[in-house]
Amino acid sequence: MRRREFITLVGGAAISAPFAATAQQPARPPIIGFLGASSRSAISAWTDAFVQRLSELGWIDGRSVSIVYRWAEGRPDRALELAKELAGLRVNVIVTHANAGVTAAKRATSTIPIVFGAAGDPVDAGLVTNITHPEANVTGLSLQQTDTAAKRLEIMRELVPNFRRLGILANTNNRAAMLELSQVEAAAKALGLEITSARLRSVDDIAPAFDAMRGHVDMLYFCNDPLLTNSRIPIAIMSAAARLPTMFNFRENVDAGGLMSYGANLPEMFRRAAEMVDKVLRGAKPGDLPVQQPTKFDLVINANTARALGIALPPSLIARSDEVID
Repeated sequence: MRRREFITLVGGAAISAPFAATAQQPARPPIIGFLGASSRSAISAWTDAFVQRLSELGWIDGRSVSIVYRWAEGRPDRALELAKELAGLRVNVIVTHANAGVTAAKRATSTIPIVFGAAGDPVDAGLVTNITHPEANVTGLSLQQTDTAAKRLEIMRELVPNFRRLGILANTNNRAAMLELSQVEAAAKALGLEITSARLRSVDDIAPAFDAMRGHVDMLYFCNDPLLTNSRIPIAIMSAAARLPTMFNFRENVDAGGLMSYGANLPEMFRRAAEMVDKVLRGAKPGDLPVQQPTKFDLVINANTARALGIALPPSLIARSDEVID
């Protein structure tokens, strides 16, 4: 080979080498922005289930995907700020839950896909236009929480057959909670119960609501809301001090010392949310993925709390429960 040709060959290779190296650089792993409407500790079982299912589908955090978390601590105003922050990070998909979280994500972006792991009546709340064909950039799983309100009252009557006065607490800033409140009030009236409702706006309203209900109600029903989930420990303490049996939507409140919960199995729903995220990361459009419904509902009872309240758990209720915490 002639010297000039050799130099040209080597020089060309040297020039093209950096471009070849650049072309061989691995693409940036996709980023999932997780917007928690409450706190990490409150929904750790949900996020664990979500991450586990992702890994089963080949999306391993820190390797093939990166998950960035933000926590609104039950504050809708904070949720919007954090949703905008995630959108600014140019995440590939935003995963969230509760109507406040989904609404915040929608306000933050109209282009980044949004998957909600659990939300109450998404059509009524304006989260999607249609269940079977959501359109736009949003899809997920609906809680159908209002459909189970009457069932919770039946369970409460089975536990304490002679109770007559029901106290209901709901966050007025949460449209889904207010819809649930109307369903509970209707079901309670059909059962001939006396109703005392407390409409909350912030965490500062919880203690005064307890004070107002003390001595005037026999049992308490809490409408689902991140504000109340985030305050589950002080609520359990106040309930014990007032010696009032409590009913919640989800087991996190029962783990904290509440008496009972009946509702959709949230870890299972977040596993299914991970499956929807998998489809989105592989090119599916959220608007083409139908909103899914819960398929598994759990009844969880805290036997320790029942004993502290002097309540004997009926064998029939124990047999029907999915878990008795003891």
